[in-house]
Amino acid sequence: MKGVVLAGGLGTRLYPLTHVTNKHLLPVYDKPMIFYPIETLVRAGIKDVLLVTSGPHVGHFLGVLKNGKELGLDHLEYAYQEKPDGGIADALGLAEDFADGDNITVILGDNTTDSNISKAVSDFKKGAVVFLKKVNDPFRFGVAEFDKNDPKKVVGIEEKPKEPKSDYAVTGLYIYDKNVFSYIKKCNPNFAGRNQLEITEVNNYYLKDGELRWEELKGFWSDAGTFGSLFEASQFWASKQKTTGEL
Repeated sequence: MKGVVLAGGLGTRLYPLTHVTNKHLLPVYDKPMIFYPIETLVRAGIKDVLLVTSGPHVGHFLGVLKNGKELGLDHLEYAYQEKPDGGIADALGLAEDFADGDNITVILGDNTTDSNISKAVSDFKKGAVVFLKKVNDPFRFGVAEFDKNDPKKVVGIEEKPKEPKSDYAVTGLYIYDKNVFSYIKKCNPNFAGRNQLEITEVNNYYLKDGELRWEELKGFWSDAGTFGSLFEASQFWASKQKTTGEL
């Protein structure tokens, strides 16, 4: 399986830090943020990766990641999203040629987790898998709605709802089959009123066709896209290294 890391956007919520460099190159404890999602893929046995980025600091990635060998990758490609505010699905659409009909594991560049998803990756055959995590602030994320008669069945996903129907957030870690690119081409930029192609709409297409499954992400997970979550993630990784001597 191939992997895709989505590290675009302008990181406006982290101004003025992101005046200096791309959000995904900011430090989370003692490593650039982008190291964590790549290590999640490598831990799952995925070593052929495309990184999609955008904005004024794209050249900085080359100096940090080089060809990916130092992080355990066999092959690293780069793609440029011309519209940095085009949305996650817009960025993922750039991976169609790279995927070349294969299944892909997709992770957002600001996601940090110590979870091992290797079994989910090896077991995957078709459709889509979204990884959910119980959070205290679900309104910041895509949020899963569960069937009242079957609490394990997802019946919908809402993008940043003001009144979330659950506290299970879509983490920004997904596994998709080749149909993901057909769904992206059907997306409506006004789906969530942000003039973006939303990955939530893609997930709902899979759900409508009965092809969406979910797994709860075990262990620690946090995005690092706000000052608060960036600090929380740094605290966790510092504590983990102090406790175990490992990252």
